[in-house]
Amino acid sequence: MIMVYPCIQRKVSMETDHEKLRKTSVYLEEEVLEALEEAAREISRETGKKWSRGAVIRVALSDFFTRRGKML
Repeated sequence: MIMVYPCIQRKVSMETDHEKLRKTSVYLEEEVLEALEEAAREISRETGKKWSRGAVIRVALSDFFTRRGKML
């Protein structure tokens, strides 16, 4: 089960070249965290750039929404 809760304690955002990111708390099962870490390591090796679990989640969510016909 995956549960996502926005952080309400403080507003934190990160600016990148193309998007504004807001900090969010996500509750994930242990095996999902392990899969995210492994995916981040694999993509880092393939691209030569460091990938985080958060980056993998953002790409996965983007793919999910694109398949549902919603471009973010």
